[in-house]
Amino acid sequence: MQITVTDAFWELFPAARIGLVIARGVNNRLDSAQPGLLLAEAIAATAAALEDVDMASHPSVAPWRAAYAQFGAKPSKFRSSIESLLRSAQSGRLRSISPLVDLYNTASLRHQLPCGGEDLASIVGDIQLTRASGGEPFRTIGADQDDPPPAGEVIYADAAGAICRCFNWREADRTKLTSSTTDALLVIESLPSHPPSQLDATIVDLAELITAHLGGTTQQFVLDRANPTLAIDR
Repeated sequence: MQITVTDAFWELFPAARIGLVIARGVNNRLDSAQPGLLLAEAIAATAAALEDVDMASHPSVAPWRAAYAQFGAKPSKFRSSIESLLRSAQSGRLRSISPLVDLYNTASLRHQLPCGGEDLASIVGDIQLTRASGGEPFRTIGADQDDPPPAGEVIYADAAGAICRCFNWREADRTKLTSSTTDALLVIESLPSHPPSQLDATIVDLAELITAHLGGTTQQFVLDRANPTLAIDR
């Protein structure tokens, strides 16, 4: 399988960096409460830090609003995953989902970068971070009908359609992480306003959280314009 960030993406965001953690042999059926407790700690710390903060102008949110506007997405309608996560933590609405999701949300809150994940067994063909042709099949988690992207939107896609819409706004139900997931692709995105050390620390933290609490093994990578493609085993 190849993971490629295409020229169409780099033309918009030439200095972006995409962090990848490949996790294999993890136990996402874990009975331990520890991932949920770690998430609760991160939520509490985030809520305290964000009390009475205007999220739209927050330095971890504003760059993503500007990025979304670059490909025509209204930031008030399409919120980046980090904005949605921070708002949920701020309001006390963020809840435990599954061990693996709890851990990547913990890393996301700690370092305030967007994190997402896909079940590698559900991916069809190769993965691209690119701009939509328009009409790629996409059904978000929990939806009962398709909601395809318009032409030009930044998406992650495989051979069967979009797997994440609007950069990191919504993930596809088809490739979501489930209790049966053992091999996963975790993605962390950074923009030029984020120092390289922020992404690097997030990658390391997430990989360590996964191996410490869910077992298995992890590999860590960064894609940028000079290194836009990664080949991995299925």
